Amino acid sequence: MRLFVFGLGYTATRLAAELRAQGWTVTGTTRDTFADRVKVAEQLAQASHVLSSVPPAGDGDPVLDGWGHALDGAKRWIGYLSSTGVYGDTGGAWVDEDTPTGTGRRTARSEADAAWLNKQARVFRLPGIYGPGRSLLDRIRIRCPARIDIPGQVFSRIHADDIVSGVIAGLTAPPGAYNLADDCPAPQSDIVAFACRLAGCPVPPLVPLDIAELSPQARAFYGENRRVSNLKAKRVLGWRPRYADYRLGLRALSASTSPATVSTAPAPAYHDQR
Repeated sequence: MRLFVFGLGYTATRLAAELRAQGWTVTGTTRDTFADRVKVAEQLAQASHVLSSVPPAGDGDPVLDGWGHALDGAKRWIGYLSSTGVYGDTGGAWVDEDTPTGTGRRTARSEADAAWLNKQARVFRLPGIYGPGRSLLDRIRIRCPARIDIPGQVFSRIHADDIVSGVIAGLTAPPGAYNLADDCPAPQSDIVAFACRLAGCPVPPLVPLDIAELSPQARAFYGENRRVSNLKAKRVLGWRPRYADYRLGLRALSASTSPATVSTAPAPAYHDQR
């Protein structure tokens, strides 16, 4: 089995490592090698499976624009890492793969999502991704994020390793869209508070959105509110998230980065002692 990946980024690199451990040959592009058309064409021609994790640009999907013709007519597995942002804001209601897309702020992503579905791809729609080196625990070590007070606002998350297991489960699945999300949509403020407690940091107070100092991108995030259903992935792929909620995921990350305790630790002298 040979997988070619357009965009060996954070998640796709973890997928590549897992598949190589299972005996696969995995090649792919990075930002520096995407433009090497000779090498890409050579590796793409040898691939039995193709996955793109490259997000759309302002003027379209760079993979489909540059290599879409090479994916036509070939009898091989095609996958695409998309976003649950294609569903837009639903006021906190549940969304599944039959929910209309293209109504939110991510028009380019919705168009790319639809184009990959037309290529008979397995389109994995992902919510907020976290994992080793990329979680609230890492952010807290630098600066504790604000806890924004928006009653009723929730969002879904997914651990990077659960994306890996979901994509692998999808290697034998029919083409179509699959939501890979955890089982527990939750307010961002609750997740920040839990991460702070794990890290031994004070929990910051809630701040109303209208006075919070946020970037335009962060403020736009809080403009959408939805719960992402993973029932199709469970039913069709036979997939289950190992980290079914943020508590399990963050506890595992905390345990993996904390030093092993060989004796009973002394009582902390003050709240910020680690």
